Amino acid sequence: MEIADHHTPTGEHRTPAGDRLTLAGLASDAWTLTDGTPRAVLGLAGPPGAGKSTLARALVAHLGEGAAYLPLDGFHLSNAQLERLGLTARKGSEPSFDVWGYVDLLRRVLDETGRDIYVPDYDRTLDEPVAARHVVPPATRLIVTEGNYLACDLPGWREAYVFMGECWYVEAPGDVRQVRLVERQLAGGRDEARARAWVATNDDPNGELVEKSRDRCHRILSTIGMGPSFDMDTANSQQ
Repeated sequence: MEIADHHTPTGEHRTPAGDRLTLAGLASDAWTLTDGTPRAVLGLAGPPGAGKSTLARALVAHLGEGAAYLPLDGFHLSNAQLERLGLTARKGSEPSFDVWGYVDLLRRVLDETGRDIYVPDYDRTLDEPVAARHVVPPATRLIVTEGNYLACDLPGWREAYVFMGECWYVEAPGDVRQVRLVERQLAGGRDEARARAWVATNDDPNGELVEKSRDRCHRILSTIGMGPSFDMDTANSQQ
């Protein structure tokens, strides 16, 4: 996996590696966040369809037993709660997440290092969040968490940001993200017209909000060649 990597005003690179870093290089840099602390959190922020979850899972797989995955998507409000709040048509928007539950779990994974901590996720087949899909065991040193709004300067998200040793911004060209997002909606059962309408009225506004947080991130990672079929096996084969 080749990733264009740029300085931002927020932080400095630790590992000089030219303009492109491999997955192994990124994993090495991520692991240095654990220096001098029992456990650290790396955040991956970025707009919908940028490849955050793919990169997060690849980093965790590369690092092995010392790393664990904590997706923000596990804190989606349920469909029943979205309906109650009038947010059904804005599922995935900033207010459609239990941000304070997310903050509390970040606090727990840093403070409670002596027991298993269970982590929720989102099931696209059920179209609902599910409890305890992932686990952070006591041996975990690095938590990789990812989600759209991790660097946003908004209530709740500011508190979450404090728990991250660093937060990296993952982006991809707009046309690539559009293809991924439409395919995601098609896979979820929408026809093409409704898929494109959802992206235009929901994913695109969400992305515009997220882009405002770009300068709060320590690094900008622009994914190259990470299409919808990219998977962890591919990532590992390109180290």
